[in-house]
Amino acid sequence: MEARPDAPMAWRLCGNQIKLWRQAAGVSREELAAEAGYGVEAVRSMEMGRRRPSQHLLQVADSMFGAGGKLESTHQYLEPDRALVRTAEYMALEAEAIAMHWYEVLLIPGLLQTEEYARVLMANHCPPVSDETVETRVVARLERQELLKKTTTLFSFVIHEAALRSLVGGPEVMKRQLNHLVEVGELRNVSIQVLPNGLGATPGLQGAFVLLETAEHKQYCYGETQVSSMLHADPERVSALMKRHAMIRMHALNEVESARFIRGVAEEL
Repeated sequence: MEARPDAPMAWRLCGNQIKLWRQAAGVSREELAAEAGYGVEAVRSMEMGRRRPSQHLLQVADSMFGAGGKLESTHQYLEPDRALVRTAEYMALEAEAIAMHWYEVLLIPGLLQTEEYARVLMANHCPPVSDETVETRVVARLERQELLKKTTTLFSFVIHEAALRSLVGGPEVMKRQLNHLVEVGELRNVSIQVLPNGLGATPGLQGAFVLLETAEHKQYCYGETQVSSMLHADPERVSALMKRHAMIRMHALNEVESARFIRGVAEEL
């Protein structure tokens, strides 16, 4: 069985080194497993990169194979990578995209936010930031919205009902935000759909993401967590999210129904 394609490269590299040192020393996997007190399948999984090589196995292997500390020292490189922030890379691709498909669960997508909605989010950032930082971020967000004027770019947004009812900034701010959604949704290159509550276990419950297509027809997917952001270009991951997005759109209201739904929520405020 091959290594998991999504396993950390450090696991796979370290596991392969254990295997190469073992083979060079003329030691069988069974002998290594017995010396380390592991099952043979556990050692196999570590060598193949399907499981994180343990410090104990590295110490035993280093001693058995006469590696002189070369194997044991690799343990420090098996710690999780520091979280990366890929926002700048994403924005560069966003600016050149010919198609964008955005699904959002709890917040209005950044390209659709009103100034006051965006300012409330920025001002309530945790940990707190300075007033100057708030203003800089609000201006940057509003500048990004100029992308919607690129009529040759297709923008499709699916927004979960939870985001429409979040009351960011209070009823009046939220009402203006909802009315803004309806207005932007009338642009000929923009599609806005609502994913209603109460649909059960749909793919829409698994989190927000963005799909991008460039002029060279390269596909990317992007997502954010509390502490990091992820940008992927590998076809397998992009394909999986494209399928998920298609299912989400199938469950969502169509554009006309969505506009009517958004107006209805605004009228309730």
